[in-house]
Parts: sequence; structure tokens; C-alpha cells
Amino acid sequence: MNTKYNLFGRRKWLKVFSLGSIGLSFPEINNFRKIINSHDRIYPGGNILRQPAKKSNPVSLVKGDDHYEIISKSLKNIEEEVIKSIGDKTILIKPNMVLDNIPACATDPIAVKAILDFLRPHFKKQILIAESTAAFKDVTTLDLFKQYGYLSLTDNYNVKFIDLNKEGYEYRYILGTENKPNFIRVTRPFLDHDIYIISAAKMKTHAQCIVTLSLKNVLMAAPINDYKKTDWKSGDKFDMHIIPDAAVNGPIFYNLFQMAHYVYPDLAVIDGYEGMEGNGPAGGTPVASRIAIASLDALAADTIGALVMGFDPEMIPYLRFLNQGGFGQGNIKDIVVIGTPVNQCKMKFRPSDQSAKVFNLS
Repeated sequence: MNTKYNLFGRRKWLKVFSLGSIGLSFPEINNFRKIINSHDRIYPGGNILRQPAKKSNPVSLVKGDDHYEIISKSLKNIEEEVIKSIGDKTILIKPNMVLDNIPACATDPIAVKAILDFLRPHFKKQILIAESTAAFKDVTTLDLFKQYGYLSLTDNYNVKFIDLNKEGYEYRYILGTENKPNFIRVTRPFLDHDIYIISAAKMKTHAQCIVTLSLKNVLMAAPINDYKKTDWKSGDKFDMHIIPDAAVNGPIFYNLFQMAHYVYPDLAVIDGYEGMEGNGPAGGTPVASRIAIASLDALAADTIGALVMGFDPEMIPYLRFLNQGGFGQGNIKDIVVIGTPVNQCKMKFRPSDQSAKVFNLS
């Protein structure tokens, strides 16, 4: 059965807002905070009213010419913290595969192999490899796992491939057209707090969002796709965008911020061995960036990722919103980077045509 969650019961709403025209006094505001914070199932950490992060987990940044090695080393640099954070949870690795027949848009299986080898000494349970692609015309996520060379991983690893578009869903609200609330279907595994989500993202530019890294890889995978549409401009994933073109105040930025209250990666791994520049996330061109990033703070990882791509993270609205909302550390001066110094990794990714025009990017 698919469930529509009612975040607050009628009695609680009446209790909070019963003062009517005299407004909420400070005690009632504090009570409202407690009511919100009690919903651990809905809000990761049980805290929607967050404080800006004062410190972050370190960001491991590694540059090199061996694809497997840089992913492995980026994780080894933070191994103790990562293993401790997983505990007894079921591990789900979420690579990025936007559409079919575009290998440059997908996370290379080499990166996932490096993650699996990093985890193998510590975890014996089956690991899920899961994606929710935006493919259409009856092309499914499992088709893309096959097409992009993932299925051979079952020869050496205890893994199971999951199509997140077919694992059930629960309803969550986002901003819709004309600023009206709109409910969309969010894949159920991402809402399970017993699942540890590893975002195995590919470093890419994005038409509307400037960049797509570990956060967007998970947040935009949360809405499910029925595969029956004839193009990407419909369905729950498109509802996150509302409009197909880039805009400085595009609704997608708020909706990514809103989705982060429901779904969030536990570990960020960004595969930048071969990134994508230009008209990403699927229509760009490969770029030999030769870096890997890993962190338990996905916002910090994406902030450094945007920086080494040559973009100002403050110009990327959804990263700025998540920083202001206290979802991690987004202030560059407060992020501790270990491994290769940032100034040795900086490049100049060509932005998408849309975002270059809208955000005045060169």
C-alpha cells in the first residue's frame, strides 16, 4: 500500500495554532519546534529547524592518473570515520545514470568497484546498487545497468541491482506550479533509515543547476519514473523542475532543498576521473579532470567539487540554500580538505549554454 504521510495530526495542529488572532508566543514556537523535531521518520536527524554547521567532516580530495586508485585513496583517507558511521545498516550505492546510450553521463563501474573493495573487509552482507533513471520509452534502470557494464560485478561481489522506480513509494510535498503545493512519489528505500546511502556521483555540469554532484545525484533520484513518457518533460522528476529551462530563481533549487528534508546521502563519493562539461547532465562532453572526492558531509564534498570545477559554490542556489539550512558545511574557509591541495586540482569546466547565459558564467 502506498502511504500519504500526514506530518502533524489534527490535534497537534490545533494545539499549536489555537491562539488564533493573538499569534504564537515564544513558548508555542518552541513547542512547534518540538513537534517538528519529533518526526525522525520524515526528517533525517529529526531536525528541520537546523543551525548552520560550525564544523564539518573532512573532505578527501585525490588527484591522479589511475581511476580505481584515486577513488580508493579518497575513501581510505577517511576510512575509520566511514566504517563507524555505517554501523549495522544495509548499504545502498547509488551511481548516476541519466539516460541510455550515453556512457559519458554515467558513473563508471570502476568507481563502484573501488567502493565495493573498500567496504569488503568490513561488511559481509549483501550490498544494494540502486538507481532511478530518467529514461523513457520503456527503457528501464536495469537496462542501463546492463548497458553500462555493471552486471558483471555480481561475479565477484555480493550485490543486488535495484530499480528504485519499482520499489514502491510514499508521497511527499514539493513546490508546484503557481507556488501551489504538489505531492510527488518518492522511492521508498531512500526513506528507510536502516539503509545507508552512498552517493556514487559523476562530476558534471548541469543545464539548470550549474553542477550536479553527490547531492543532486540522490535528491533527483528520489522521485520515481514510470518509463512510459516520450520525453523527460513530464512525470515526478520533471515536477521537481516545473519549468524546462534555467532560471536564477528556478523552482528546482527550492525543491532540491525541500527534498533534502526527506532524503539525504550518508556518504558522498564523487568520481571526477572523467567528468562532463558543457551541456550536462547528459549532453555534455567528457573532460579529463582526474580527481576523486569523498566525505561524510555531502554538502562540503559538493562545495569543494564545484570549486575545483571552476565555479563559485555561492552562486549555486541549492548549495547555498542547504548551507543556510544547516545541512552541512558549505563555507569554503571552514572545510578541512585532506589529500591533494585544492589549488592543484582546480580546472575550468565549461558551463552549460543555459546556465552560462542565466548566471553570467564565462
